[in-house]
Amino acid sequence: MQRERAAAAVLLVLLAALAAVSSTSGAGGGGTVIRMQLSHADAGRGLTPGELLQRMALRSKTRAARFLSGSSASAPVTPGYPSTKEYLVHLGIGTPSSQPVQLVLDTGSDLTWTQCLPCSSAAAASSCFPRLCLTSTRPCPPRSSTSLATRRRVRTCCRGRRRPRQTAVPNLSFGCGLNNSGRSFTPIMTGIAGFGRGNLSLPSQLKVDNFSYCFTNNTSTSSPVLLGLPANLSGGASSGAAVQTTPLNTTSTFYYYLNLKSITVGSTTLQVPESAFALNADGTGGTIIDSGTSITLLPPHVFSLLSDAFVSELNMTPVAVTAQPDLLCFPASTTTMPKLQLQFEGATLDLPQGNYVFPQDNNTCIVILQSSGGNNMTIIGNYQQQNLHVLYDLAGNTISFVPAQCDKV
Repeated sequence: MQRERAAAAVLLVLLAALAAVSSTSGAGGGGTVIRMQLSHADAGRGLTPGELLQRMALRSKTRAARFLSGSSASAPVTPGYPSTKEYLVHLGIGTPSSQPVQLVLDTGSDLTWTQCLPCSSAAAASSCFPRLCLTSTRPCPPRSSTSLATRRRVRTCCRGRRRPRQTAVPNLSFGCGLNNSGRSFTPIMTGIAGFGRGNLSLPSQLKVDNFSYCFTNNTSTSSPVLLGLPANLSGGASSGAAVQTTPLNTTSTFYYYLNLKSITVGSTTLQVPESAFALNADGTGGTIIDSGTSITLLPPHVFSLLSDAFVSELNMTPVAVTAQPDLLCFPASTTTMPKLQLQFEGATLDLPQGNYVFPQDNNTCIVILQSSGGNNMTIIGNYQQQNLHVLYDLAGNTISFVPAQCDKV
């Protein structure tokens, strides 16, 4: 399927309301804080750690290829592409009885949309019950009045009505996918929650000055995302941890570009000019922070220097690990890995080892990927953002982060 056809399958509609999971008053009367819970799409599926890592690597490389192609990172996928499934935000659409949706939290997209039903291109829209998901006044059909096949098709729209306290937010533009092909969706994922910088993104439409998230690891089932909170990260921060703040590159009005200056492995700072991480005048290159990419990707020449630095710091020869052919791995005798730091303008991200080191088949692998296909963009993925409270200050055009206990945020 051509990219243009996929984009045309997403139609904008105006819904009555979108209900967040809960809301609380901002500190000191600073307004309403919308709090939603995230779950990781791979959590609770019985996957081994190695299988989880394989899936993350494949999804990350596929998503990077879509960035390079110019396709929307969260458009319906072409057949053969794996699903883009990362952290899912749980929302409800419509009033007074909202229908639950599970959307990928995506800072690489400014459009929020969901499937109406997985209708084929040959099916008439009326036969797919699109209004069942979108109309607030029509109830779910009784089980006795529908066939088993129909009940299966609408099960993502009609679920249990018992939910936590909700806050209704009226008049939001929301996309409706009518003709989605490929493997865009699974029973636990129904679309995209766009948190990008465009006017149609969820934060923009909610008119909040900031939002934040704190990703737990893949085996956890709940991570918080907050919109409109007081612009500080003191709550839930690890003891003694300092908040780091770096300015956004405001040249782009779509992605969240950061000014990455250098990368250090142990005592070795990579001999890479700052221009290797900079956004070029033609729109290529640059460094973005992206919630929809699992694993950080580096341009080939930067990844090569990173690999050399680990080899030099460890004084050890890498080993090939069949299960993880795209990762740099070392023998099991590697007990202590060199520190990995990313130096941004005004801030340093000192990554915990759990955010870049992974044991695999009695070896130890570095969870950083090399971009391919001529892609010279640096993408900071969500694996490297785990157990960090990350604040997007949209009014001040900055991003702040601090190590945190995400279940305490």
